[in-house]
This record gives sequence, C-alpha cells and structure tokens, in this order.
Amino acid sequence: KEEDRIRTYVHLSTGNYNQSTSRVYTDISYFTAREDVGSDAVNLFNFLTGYSQCTEWNHFAVAPLSLRSKIIELIRREADLHTQEKPGEIFAKMNALVDTKVIQELYKASQKGVKIKLIIRGVCCLRPGVPGLSENIEVRSILGRFLEHSRIISFRNGGNQEIYLSSADWMPRNLNRRVEIMWPILEESILHETNDILYRYWHDNTKAHILDSTGTYTLRTPHSHEAAHDSQREFVDDVNTAKKQRPQFIPQTKPHA
Repeated sequence: KEEDRIRTYVHLSTGNYNQSTSRVYTDISYFTAREDVGSDAVNLFNFLTGYSQCTEWNHFAVAPLSLRSKIIELIRREADLHTQEKPGEIFAKMNALVDTKVIQELYKASQKGVKIKLIIRGVCCLRPGVPGLSENIEVRSILGRFLEHSRIISFRNGGNQEIYLSSADWMPRNLNRRVEIMWPILEESILHETNDILYRYWHDNTKAHILDSTGTYTLRTPHSHEAAHDSQREFVDDVNTAKKQRPQFIPQTKPHA
C-alpha cells in the first residue's frame, strides 16, 4: 500500500528460486511496477490456481496456451520484414532447442535470408550451415564456470528491435506440458543492456564452441588480431567493479532524547 492506493510489484525471471542452482546458474531478473505487467502476473496466478482462465494478455505469452504460437508468429514476422535494405536477424539464447515446429520455422526464415544467431548451451536438434536449408544459421555453446541458463530472444523487427525474456527453452516439454512465460523488455535502457549481454556472449572466444552441420562442436579460439574474451569472467568483473563504486549505506539513527 502506497499513500492512498495499492501498487503491484512484479519480479520475473528466466530461472526459479532455487537456493542451490542460483549459485551456479546464470539467469536474468526483471523487476517492475508497471500496471499492465502486474495485471498479467495476477491473471497468471489465477490461472495456476484454477480461479480463472485469462484469454487476453497485455504482454505475457503463456505455455501451454500460446507460447509456441507466439514464437512462431515472431519468427514469421521477421522473415516477412526481411529485405536487402533492412535485413532480418533473430538472436536467441537458451538451454536447449528441440521443438520440431519451431526448428522448421527457423529453417524457413534462414531460406528467406534472415541471419539467425543461436547460443544453445545443451541439446540442439537444429543443423546449422546446411546449404539451401540453414546456411544463414550459426549455433554456439558456451561452457564455463557457470551453467548458462538465461533465455533471451531478440528480433530486429525491421529496425524496431524487440527483445524477450523467457522461462522456457524451445522444447516440447516446456511448450506443451509446463506453465512457462515469455515477456518483452519494455524499457529502452534495459533493452540496450540486454542486447549488450547477448553480443558479449557472442564474441566470447575462450569458452564458446561452434556447432557445424555434421553435429561437431569446435572450440572457438582468438584469431591473431583478437583479444581474448571470456564473457562469464567479464560479467563477474563488472559486478565486482560496481560493488566497489556503490556508495556505502550508513543507517541513520535518531539521536537519544
């Protein structure tokens, strides 16, 4: 309760509240007081408890109701918007890529010329670099100190970039048999920050492995003109630097009477 009204705060995450995995998994949290997001969160909890079933969402795409169809809709939109003047790009990061329907849509987008960058830590059933099918798709896996767990999906969208975060991998078990969500980054400053995270991962040349069309992974190493980039190490360094620069909190106590 704030002043004369109730305000809803929402915390969304690409992972869950697990004391053990939170120490070794990389995830992204999103904290907001936006009323439209709060409304979706309330409807989601009502859906989980069976209190009601929402048919229209402000921003959430929810599995098993609409998440797969939303993903396919966004992939098809990117393919439709692709031109030589404004080339399309899909950039996605997740644990696993298994769902056949989504993979087929990625192949179709690649055939239309859309550049597709995928950071898939574990199982990837898509074959990149196959002539006439997926030559515009690149797949990498980053294996380092932490288990890469965050799900980030970016669409260039004709120059009006959209980035989504999600709790779901693109797998049948996530899209068919679990309650999962995907939601857009709505603030421009956070969009830029999330985009930076994606590209810093992509330029990792220390812990990244590149998948070829035969299913073979090859460790990416720095070229002679490149500096070494370990994305996980760099993110840890960023946090440590921010801690040092953060002003120290000094509790204010009332003087004794």
